[in-house]
Amino acid sequence: MASSDDSEGSLTPVDFIQLQQYMEYSTLRVKDVIKEFHSGGRLAQHSFGECVDAAGFCLFLKTYLEVDDFPEDFCQRLFRYFQHVEHVSSTKSSQAKGGGVYLPDVSCYFSILEDGQPREKLEFTFKLYDKDNNGLLDSSEVDRIITQMMRAADYLGWDVTELRPVLQDMMTAIDVDDSGTVTLEEWLKGGMNNVPLLVLLGLKMTERDGQHIWRMKHFNKPTYCSVCQGMLLGLGKQGLCCTCCKYTVHSQCANKNPEPCARTFVKSKNEIGMSAHNWIRTDCSSTKCQVCHKKIKTLAGRHCVWCQEMRHDECLLSGVSTCDCGTLRDHILPPWAIYAVSKEEDTSLLSVTPDGHILQIVPIPNTHPLLVFVNPKSGGKQGERVLRKFQYLLNPRQVYNLSNGGPAPGLHLFRNLHEYRILACGGDGTVGWLLDAIDKADLQVHPPVAVLPLGTGNDLARCLRWGGGYEGSDLREILKEIEGSELVPMDRWSIQVIPDDPQEAGDPVPYEIINNYFSVGVDASIAHRFHSMREKHPQRFNSRMKNKLWYFEFATSETISASCKKLTECLVIECCGKRLDMSSVSLEGIAVLNIPSMHGGSNLWGESKKPNGVPDVEPSDVITDPELLKIISQDMSDKRLEVVGLEGVIEMGQIYTGLKSAGHRMAQTSQITIRTMKALPMQIDGEPWMQPPCTIHITHKNQANMLMAAPAKPSGFFHLK
Repeated sequence: MASSDDSEGSLTPVDFIQLQQYMEYSTLRVKDVIKEFHSGGRLAQHSFGECVDAAGFCLFLKTYLEVDDFPEDFCQRLFRYFQHVEHVSSTKSSQAKGGGVYLPDVSCYFSILEDGQPREKLEFTFKLYDKDNNGLLDSSEVDRIITQMMRAADYLGWDVTELRPVLQDMMTAIDVDDSGTVTLEEWLKGGMNNVPLLVLLGLKMTERDGQHIWRMKHFNKPTYCSVCQGMLLGLGKQGLCCTCCKYTVHSQCANKNPEPCARTFVKSKNEIGMSAHNWIRTDCSSTKCQVCHKKIKTLAGRHCVWCQEMRHDECLLSGVSTCDCGTLRDHILPPWAIYAVSKEEDTSLLSVTPDGHILQIVPIPNTHPLLVFVNPKSGGKQGERVLRKFQYLLNPRQVYNLSNGGPAPGLHLFRNLHEYRILACGGDGTVGWLLDAIDKADLQVHPPVAVLPLGTGNDLARCLRWGGGYEGSDLREILKEIEGSELVPMDRWSIQVIPDDPQEAGDPVPYEIINNYFSVGVDASIAHRFHSMREKHPQRFNSRMKNKLWYFEFATSETISASCKKLTECLVIECCGKRLDMSSVSLEGIAVLNIPSMHGGSNLWGESKKPNGVPDVEPSDVITDPELLKIISQDMSDKRLEVVGLEGVIEMGQIYTGLKSAGHRMAQTSQITIRTMKALPMQIDGEPWMQPPCTIHITHKNQANMLMAAPAKPSGFFHLK
């Protein structure tokens, strides 16, 4: 088996990180790209036998990673990396020495790192090397597959010295008759029963209740295996840890029948409401037992996954047997509230969980179970970490990865509850996606939605006091804030874009609903250029700082070019049929606001202070009087939109930095019609597009139930009363 850390043809940690950043933005699959190198394919001239030359390898990377300007030096290092393969047959070795790389090796390596089911990956890698289609691999071909698995493990930061014997043991178990060949059935059976290999291949969900969801982990303090009780050693990721219960083992001990994970539901209605602890072996070192109040020694205790109580092994039966779910009882949906039903009782396809169960929920009195939706792609790797943390703090059955089927399965499971909350973990786009799904789900009640903002921007989260971005704080504190939040209705608006010439080509309109804002002109122009560049060169936009620098560059060039100068001559705005007079001011942008935040924290409408003695403004469908507009405040629940004019990029920057209080207040209205005379950049909730001449109608759609966090408590000596 090849060593993945050979000096010749090896990659540095920086190379691994750079490759990972490219892969995060790729939408293609390896199996689709390699077809181009087969006979009759677009890139067939670069292949000879099962090998590709250096030019073909570079084209493979550019095609697969969807990058036109892939660095030449990096491409050469990767090419040498795949050329350096040990334990190959003489024929393939001579092919590779002829100046190319063995294409199945490359395909196998990248397919392991892709998202997908482990069984599919095992079958794909087998067929890559079974070129005669006889359903058999010889030992050298199997060893090549394992070489690529080792390299992929090295890429992911595993301690490969521990993985190597695990894979060798698997190979011994597979070839039981010592024939030197392996069938597809033997290969799949051996792989699907090898826990570390399944983790490497990306197993992210359980096949049955009580099965651990393993992930490789690096431990910063001495940690012990819950199976053999030996210490986890190594410099990289030393062992496996269950995402849901924190049960920890050596990689090789994961196959030795470890204790089961916590159950997530009960098998029959008879067990509903029977609350009970679920004890899991854990390292409770130096923690006090909550029965005898004495310290627990290493691996001499257990903790309950629901209430987090810790006890000595010998004290498990001495304390209270019922579980109250601890400090998070208001949020947790315990297993005794979820039960399995037959297909005859529930025929909906949405009721079938990824692991094949059909589940229903019964309400738990005086609680508000939290239905959590996480967009793992938000905020870089932040979304994945948040997903794992909530799977541990709550019941995994109430935590949904939006990449796996969207919001519909979770909303369907909770459909019979009347008292529950939703937490959307992601950006404003994720929140909008969820609100649309709630509209379409035909629920008995529309549950209130809180937001855990991931990534940048997050204007809606800012308005609801959830902040501009999650910074890694304890999620238990976030859950406490949700308990103390208040219900706020939020207006949602329908937008209809009717082109003057249906045949004229334009970008697709991103949304049919406005939650935050709509704009046309200078700010949409910057956003459109930023968006276009990010789609063309995604690797240049892989950090918050880089994104801000690019945005600043586009804003600077927009200041010079002034592409939206004299915007008011190119459009007409009517508020409830009343045409706005825009002749007195030169504008480069128009913003239609539903919430008091835009561009990641800018309040374009500004604060309003009503002088003493001035009566309240009477509600009206449209207000354009400049004096009245000065004292009108924004309210996301008033079924009104605010129209603001922007003079240009400099004014936008002044508002963002606080040097200027607001843009030009033009109107407050319940309905807007905009007619444009030429192609203009536009955006809805941060999603830009270029729109040919058209008529735009914006009308009130409905209200969504949102949760607003309590005001932040002032801190510091001078705030003490």
